Amino acid sequence: MLDQTAISQIKATLRKGIDNNEVSGANFMVIKDGKEIFYHEDGMADREAGRPITRDSVFRLYSMTKPVTATAVMILVERGEIDLFDPVSRYLPGFKNQKAEVDGELVPVEREVNIHDLLDMTCGLVYGGTNAAGQATEALFREVDERLLGETPLGTVEIMNRLGGAPLAFQPGASWTYGTSADVLGAVVEVVSGMRYGEFLQQELFGPLGMKDTAFWLPEDKRGRLVKTYADNGEGGLTLYTGNHLGIIHQMDRDPAFESGGAGLVSTIDDAAKFTTMLMNNGTLNGVQILRPATVRYLTTTTLNAEQQKGFDTWHQLTGHSYGNLMRIMTDTRTAGILASPGEYGWDGWLGAYFGNCPQDGITILFMIQKKDAGTTPLTRKLRNIVMSSLLK
Repeated sequence: MLDQTAISQIKATLRKGIDNNEVSGANFMVIKDGKEIFYHEDGMADREAGRPITRDSVFRLYSMTKPVTATAVMILVERGEIDLFDPVSRYLPGFKNQKAEVDGELVPVEREVNIHDLLDMTCGLVYGGTNAAGQATEALFREVDERLLGETPLGTVEIMNRLGGAPLAFQPGASWTYGTSADVLGAVVEVVSGMRYGEFLQQELFGPLGMKDTAFWLPEDKRGRLVKTYADNGEGGLTLYTGNHLGIIHQMDRDPAFESGGAGLVSTIDDAAKFTTMLMNNGTLNGVQILRPATVRYLTTTTLNAEQQKGFDTWHQLTGHSYGNLMRIMTDTRTAGILASPGEYGWDGWLGAYFGNCPQDGITILFMIQKKDAGTTPLTRKLRNIVMSSLLK
């Protein structure tokens, strides 16, 4: 258990982060062997209105949506409804006849992108950049954002079929780069299941787990709990951020045409804890089985080969990790820049939502903030270092 010294250090460290304008407010939770052993909240959900963060505050997950999407894919895998080597074009015809950028030239792909490539981000899809792949992706998402609130917003499957027409940054399987593949997987689940992606998640995951505040948008009676987002103002303070990003409607006030498997969900810390605990329990929570244990083992295992790992190793702050199934996975605690547990896995989001599951040591850490361009922050690492130094044997 966490001793009083560690508890005091966590609270003081978070308070200092708030006082320094690193974040406006946060929820922080530690679970050990399936039991919550620590929860703390501090700071503001809405600085302008003076509304504090509470336990039921709702946060935009952004890329912490990705492990949920990987789980949805695994549900279909263990039912025999998809094969990981299925070409994506089987479900999204826009992925036929793709081209990859090699030495500055666009050439036909040597093989088609498959679902396995999407899960480990070795498909050549990107989020942006100066190359042909990045420019095409940015142009598409600009159009998605421009049409987001109008009469003709683009839908999940339509956007992903169009994304299939964008060049790939490299030949499928040749390297690793962080990109839009989880969005494509959401569309694949939609096509395979015959229902909207959000409906599939509600029926197969959120409903059975009792995740009552997790969805792609919020009805009016929940919007008052949505946390405001803040950005650095360049002068050591915070300024309100209200922009739509990557096709996500920031206000979360309408059922979106585009349900982003890579970034679209909102959730609470308690809902997130149900998801992470289900994974820690080998696929089961409170007698409800979402996945079988063998499937969870596969889901939480690295999938990169040595060549692909070189691409991942350019992510300096994830030294000591590898990647697989839309999550980071700890492979070498000696070279990591954090105190960590072997086999630990998880992911974070653009606005700072974060989880880490440590199956070997029975520890889960959840941290919920809303800070533009956050990802895993120095504050996140400081807090988890306190926890891990206290709990690791």
